Amino acid sequence: MKTALVTGAGRREGIGFETVRQLAQQGMQVFLSARSVEKAQQLAQVLRDEGLNVSALQLDTTDPESVTQAVRRIEEQSGRLDVLINNAAIMAFTPVTDFRTDLEAVRQQFEANLIGTWRLSQECFPLLQASGDGRIVNVSSGAGSFWDPDFGLVNNPGFEMSKFGDVPIGSYALTKLALNGLTIKLAKDFNKAGILVNSVCPGLVATSPNSPGRPVEDGARSVVWAANIPATGPTGLFFRDGKQLPW
Repeated sequence: MKTALVTGAGRREGIGFETVRQLAQQGMQVFLSARSVEKAQQLAQVLRDEGLNVSALQLDTTDPESVTQAVRRIEEQSGRLDVLINNAAIMAFTPVTDFRTDLEAVRQQFEANLIGTWRLSQECFPLLQASGDGRIVNVSSGAGSFWDPDFGLVNNPGFEMSKFGDVPIGSYALTKLALNGLTIKLAKDFNKAGILVNSVCPGLVATSPNSPGRPVEDGARSVVWAANIPATGPTGLFFRDGKQLPW
């Protein structure tokens, strides 16, 4: 039985939770992780009630000790990790006055969205190597590309999702741009161990009752596709719905 870890799965309406469900429906043993252990336990129980093999795990990727403890538990319980889904991220509002941005909010986003992902991927390397067929999926965004027609850095110079509401995403976009770069680095670093690393944009997903976007099931399906890429498949690339994206 394959084992998977999904970070940032603490919202029932979110991409992480639905990704856990879909991976478990494929017969995987899945660790559902969130910063709040109570929330993780509650949501894991929801999926266990559906007959799925899901365990709760407290994990804050910005906290080195939390990462160490989480990795140790997976090692003790499973001895390996076949799939790591780096979904944990924050999207803080960073208002701009003239040219000035709240750089403390920017720092927090980079710590969670980039450094946290990097930290966990490094710490999980021995477990992924033990799999012999490991996969890492970094949940990114079209906002982290240059050329995405709706949210890319070139076509959306105001860094606002103007077609879908007035939401500043400038610093978030830059963290995802960096995450796509990290994907290339990790793909090269982990290649000899047979670990494939790719980024996935789930698209604009309706993760709250009144938000725009497509169903969360469709966004999660895009992530799960990358978790099942065969050993001869691509690594270090950026996808949405199984199709490579320019960035």
